[in-house]
Amino acid sequence: MWRKMQSEAGGRNGKITNMNPPRYVHLRLHSEYSVTDGIVRIGDAVKRAAADGMPALAVTDLCNLFGLVKFYTGARGKGVKPIAGADVWVANPEAPEAAYRLLLLARNRVGYQQLCELLTKAYLAEGRRDRAEIRREWFTELGCDGLIALSGAHWGDVGDALINGNFDLAGERAKAWEAIFPGAFYLEVQRYGQPQQEAIVQQTADLAGDLGLPLVATHPIQFMNPDDFQAHEARVCIAEGYVLGDHRRPKIYTTEQYFKTQEEMATLFADLPEALANTLEIAKRCNIEMTLGKNFLPNFPTPPGMTLDDFLVAEAKAGLEKRLVELYPDPEERLKRRPEYDERMIFECNTIVQMGFPGYFLIVADFINWAKNNGVPVGPGRGSGAGSLVAYSLLITDLDPLAYALLFERFLNPERVSMPDFDIDFCQDNRWRVIEYVRGHYGADAVSQIATFGTMSSKAVIRDVGRVFSLPYSMCDRISKLIPIVQNKPVSLAEALEQEPQLKEMMQGDGDGETVRELFDLAGRLEDLIRNVGMHAGGVLIAPGKITDFCPIYQATGSDASPVSQFDKDDVEKAGLVKFDFLGLRNLTIIELAVEYIRRMTGEKLDLMSLGFTDPAAYQILKDANTTAIFQVESEGMKKLLKKLAPDRFEDIIAVLALYRPGPLGSGMVDDFILRKKGQQKIDYFHPDLTACLSPTYGVIVYQEQVMQISQIIGGYTLGGADMLRRAMGKKKAEEMAEHRATIAAGAKLKGYDPALAEQLFDLMTKFAEYGFNKSHTAAYAVVTYHTAWLKAHHCAAFMAATMSSDMDNTDSVKIFYEDTINNKVKVLGPDVNASNYRFEPVDRSTIRYGLGAVKGTGEQAVNVILKTRETDGPFKDLFDFCQRCDKRMVNRRTTEALIKAGAFDSIDPNRYKLLASVGVAMDFAEQAERNAMQTSLFDMGASAEEHAPQYIAVKPWDEKEQLMQEKAALGFFFSGHPYSSFKKELSRFIRRPLNQLAPAKELTMLAGLVVGVRTQMTRRGKMLFVQLDDGTGMIEVTVFSELFEAERAKIVTDEVLIIEGKVRFDEFSGSNSVVAEKLMTLGEARARFAKHLLLRMNGTADARKLKSLLMPFVPGTAQVRLRYCNAAAECELVLGEKVRVRLDDLLLEALTDWLKQENVEIVYN
Repeated sequence: MWRKMQSEAGGRNGKITNMNPPRYVHLRLHSEYSVTDGIVRIGDAVKRAAADGMPALAVTDLCNLFGLVKFYTGARGKGVKPIAGADVWVANPEAPEAAYRLLLLARNRVGYQQLCELLTKAYLAEGRRDRAEIRREWFTELGCDGLIALSGAHWGDVGDALINGNFDLAGERAKAWEAIFPGAFYLEVQRYGQPQQEAIVQQTADLAGDLGLPLVATHPIQFMNPDDFQAHEARVCIAEGYVLGDHRRPKIYTTEQYFKTQEEMATLFADLPEALANTLEIAKRCNIEMTLGKNFLPNFPTPPGMTLDDFLVAEAKAGLEKRLVELYPDPEERLKRRPEYDERMIFECNTIVQMGFPGYFLIVADFINWAKNNGVPVGPGRGSGAGSLVAYSLLITDLDPLAYALLFERFLNPERVSMPDFDIDFCQDNRWRVIEYVRGHYGADAVSQIATFGTMSSKAVIRDVGRVFSLPYSMCDRISKLIPIVQNKPVSLAEALEQEPQLKEMMQGDGDGETVRELFDLAGRLEDLIRNVGMHAGGVLIAPGKITDFCPIYQATGSDASPVSQFDKDDVEKAGLVKFDFLGLRNLTIIELAVEYIRRMTGEKLDLMSLGFTDPAAYQILKDANTTAIFQVESEGMKKLLKKLAPDRFEDIIAVLALYRPGPLGSGMVDDFILRKKGQQKIDYFHPDLTACLSPTYGVIVYQEQVMQISQIIGGYTLGGADMLRRAMGKKKAEEMAEHRATIAAGAKLKGYDPALAEQLFDLMTKFAEYGFNKSHTAAYAVVTYHTAWLKAHHCAAFMAATMSSDMDNTDSVKIFYEDTINNKVKVLGPDVNASNYRFEPVDRSTIRYGLGAVKGTGEQAVNVILKTRETDGPFKDLFDFCQRCDKRMVNRRTTEALIKAGAFDSIDPNRYKLLASVGVAMDFAEQAERNAMQTSLFDMGASAEEHAPQYIAVKPWDEKEQLMQEKAALGFFFSGHPYSSFKKELSRFIRRPLNQLAPAKELTMLAGLVVGVRTQMTRRGKMLFVQLDDGTGMIEVTVFSELFEAERAKIVTDEVLIIEGKVRFDEFSGSNSVVAEKLMTLGEARARFAKHLLLRMNGTADARKLKSLLMPFVPGTAQVRLRYCNAAAECELVLGEKVRVRLDDLLLEALTDWLKQENVEIVYN
């Protein structure tokens, strides 16, 4: 039997690894997919099993089948029989915290489905704690006749009874399991150095003999090699939050839990040959066949007497009629244009029916139309699906594909059978409603989202391993930061060692070199292992029947957790489930909110799709690069491109979105496009027959669809064949390309074109194939770009209020949008407890009111309480009234203080410090008033209450700088002013230009601003700093090299003024000025350098002792002190001696100002 199994498995793949009779099969293995333990990579385990001649192998991860499809395909590929199973927790009702373990293996397809059901029920069980546990009664409820159960050795309930010396109880428990799994329950023995090992093995063997139950030897594999033990311990500590040195840490694994060979296992259990033989027996009994690569679409209900095919065609044709009326209101024009639409419709419907996908289109159309009819904004399209006329007719997409030469074959190619894939954008805030609709429509058992598996990246694994080994944080942090990032992903540890010399230096160092080498060795063993389970951003599965017919479900703990498949997106598709992408697009939420704001102000509900794409004001927004908050064109690089290209038609927007990528920008295509558009370069269409295809892009091949059309027009390809050519060009296989080159030349000759022209075009298309973009995708997204530009042009207040509301939690974004709002001549009123709502809202066409929800420390619930209170009982009279009327459980002290700092009480009382100091009094008074209200008084307390009314705490108001700092703490940025303003007049004596007027110069330039951001970068010369300065007119980033930084680092303080002397130059890359600092100065140092003297006007205040006490702490210094003294009789100016020259620090100026008043203290500059 085993020779036959090996021969069949090997014969399928041409790999017969070992013809010796097998002696042992591993039935217990935790791979990396066990997540909390196990570091075995599935591919490594399969290779090891195949090399050792094992005919079969089981992967039995902890309570999951996450890696099953990868294991199944990998094992079959190596000629090893895959056994599906899971190591499960079984609930212990007597001691819920001490659950038992049981190993379940699937004998057949029925067993696999039973295992899926059991695991799913464990994860979805109500009231589940961290661990998913199976209850014993579920085996009877759900069935288990397709499963084999192994007792779990000392982790199982039988083993537990034996450990506790209760042989009779162990027997009862074993018989109970045998009753549940008749003929399929095995007592399990293990030898891996665990406590009481031999005693338990002997007792289990005795029990098996007494009860007539089979005995099986397993080995709980956790890692591949003996020297992986330490790395595995680190993995467990990372998952459980321990450090290795913690003596309280559970130590349940041993160095023996590596992948042992058959020889090692045979030696280990030489005294129990039947226990070895039973591993082979179990492997023979487990025969799971997975159907992979075949798609199973959910059932879509059709009217009686109509097939799915007929219903799709009928719906598409009816939809097309409505679309044609919208597109061509004039009946004559409609009649003239109809034939091309009818022809395309017939072709698409035939293709969809022939490929078996009518149900897919109808399902997508159903939930999209539900969304549109239930107030959930849907995007106009995304990806190649926008090229389908059937999709347009069914209202799946909203852009006419014929008007923009979008090709159906780019989406669904009859010559290359693959599942269609509509990616659908929904409003981010309402996407969940569509998923709930689908769940309700097809049944909760048939719908789930999809798991993703987060891995330990190189940067993270260095920090994690360093933490569990108690290495210094600074060392691990430095190493982690030295790992380069390429395309937003950290490179691997091996690549980092090649690319970053400092890492090699650290490894070779005398001091910590050995520690760093050990850290890299262990981290390398864990790098890229599965670390956690997440949820795919948009993928939703709809099954025909139950999801568990295909794969089990996983659900994390927590009230907001959603059920997800236990397979990732690639594996669910292999298993036959169809994925629908429900993506959340914030811009759709913004558009919907802006349209609602406009309706409130004008009474008119806009239909943006009916406006067309020809409005000059919308294009002016794009030409001016006034595109902050405009979809897809917000970046600085995109703004530069827009200014150069100056789009003035919809095709230009489509092209911009396709061209702004590294390939086209570096190839010269973009420059050709711009020059041709401006008439500065001749347009070449190569042949008159290609004019229609290439005229939208001025003869430049920008889109994949153009490659397909040229192949069709010149080379005689079908569009399906042209799509295959496009794909071949992308892969650059020489043989395939040579074949296509000959085909296109021959096709051209047949059609009467010059074969040389065809070959010239083929070479050109090959060059641009790697840059060509999917036009269907950019055309659909261009609709959103245009709509956001139109809204900004015509309803700026509504649009910017909606934009700021969409990202209220991100104060950095709010600041950017706020500044852009001001630049667009729209006024923003501050937050106000008596006027603001939760969101930013337009007051009129040129004014926005700040939303209370954007104040840090508030929250939607608290703000809603404030709004409801205000609506019910009118505006708040003062702070005490506010605290008394608002529910203090929701609107707590922290919320109230945040609102005061933000200026939300300014309309009631502008002295924010007084209000902040009095919050405690106000809260106490409110609580006392509440207690009093609960007591019925026999007397009229009116007069008494008046006498005991609370009083504000008297404090000096904040100065402007302090008020702005507090405001920034609450709002995230300076709103009512800028701290730099209070220094502006003084700084203007030696700072000649504000930041927005800096100009490149050969000589050094003096500039100043508030430090608002600092970022560092490690270089070979040390740490280089980039300091962001803001002076209220603009912002600039200043480079500070390591030598200057090390010498002057104390001067760089966030939210303090910094004066810089440096070189200003124009940076071609960023398209703006950049500054390299030569010298850094505090304001005090700048005063010392540029001030002539300090002038104090005494005006009869002659207190020499006090003057001396104020000046002496700031001696010695550079500034001379002059006293201008006058009284009723005379006036004179005194110069204090050289010994009383002072440092002009802020503290000195503040002390003198407090004493003499501001107008009597002046720094006189040269």
